[in-house]
Formats: sequence, C-alpha cells, structure tokens
Amino acid sequence: MPSPESVPSRPNAGSITDRLVAANERYASAFTDPGMDARPVLKVAVVACMDARIDLHAALGLHLGDCHTIRNAGGVVTDDTIRSLTISQRALGTESVVLIHHTGCGLQSLTEDFRTDLEREVGQRPTWAVESFTDAEQDVRQSINRVRTSPFLPHTGDVRGFVFDVRTGRLREITAAPGGTNRTSHREP
Repeated sequence: MPSPESVPSRPNAGSITDRLVAANERYASAFTDPGMDARPVLKVAVVACMDARIDLHAALGLHLGDCHTIRNAGGVVTDDTIRSLTISQRALGTESVVLIHHTGCGLQSLTEDFRTDLEREVGQRPTWAVESFTDAEQDVRQSINRVRTSPFLPHTGDVRGFVFDVRTGRLREITAAPGGTNRTSHREP
C-alpha cells in the first residue's frame, strides 16, 4: 500500500491539464508585467473559429495586446458573440471587427439534429443553436450582417469577413455588398 505522501493529491495526475499547469509555472517564472491596459492597442476585435489549426496571432501578425479575440465553434456571430463585441466596443474602445471562418470547418458536417441527439442522450434540450452551415462564404456574409445590424454595437462601419484556408494559411475576403446584394471578393487583404 502506498504511503499518503506518494498518493497524488490531485485527481488525473499526469493529465493534459497538469501539463498545461506545469507549462504555466515555467511561463510565470520568467513573466514580467507588460503594463498593458485591457484596451486593445489596434482597437480591433477578431471573431474566429476555435479550430486548433488556426494560430490567429501568427496568421494576422498580431502581438499581445493588439486585439480582442473571440472564438467559438465556427466563428459564427451568436448572441454571446454580440455580447462580447458590445463590451469590447462600449467598455474597451474597439472600433473594428474582423470575422474569420475557415475551410474544412467541423460545423459544415453537423446539423441541428446534433441538439436532438444530445437531448436524447442527456435528457435535456440545449437552449443554444448549433449554428451549422454548409457554405462558409454565405455564413461569413450572415455574420457580417448580424454585426452591422446589431443595435448594441456603435461601430459597424469597419466590419470585414474572411475565409481562412487551413491548407495555405491565406485569407480570402468575403464582402456583403451595400443594399443586401452579396458578392464575393477574391482580393488578398
């Protein structure tokens, strides 16, 4: 029988979380307070998919303190995204919004049946929508329009949307033309 000293005090000793906590210890040992404010230097909020293949800061040439980053499944603009953008703009001074979806998104293979399956499994229907889509470009247009028409956001003049190609690392701009006519622009930013 192991002695009490040899028994791990935490469950899941050796888990990925333990690895992350150990990495934080190394990070914190060399950390110096950069003296930054919570307000992004570039006054921009970036909404993107949570996909692990996208290193947003590297892909956009951003550094610590440059932007607010809001990530969720699909990078879709939901009520919670609007909540975060509203706080970002009204309390923390951002004025621009960049929306980024990507090729090969997992949401393109899901449907709202995911909620029904989840309800069967756990006995409770989720209150949230899956927000799945089959056309990333069209969903970017929808996201642009959701941001531009939100009554809570005072800064909607600089809202741009993109599809990130996970194979090439390139952004392709998608625009929603004035008057509700949608068009795709393939110019490089």
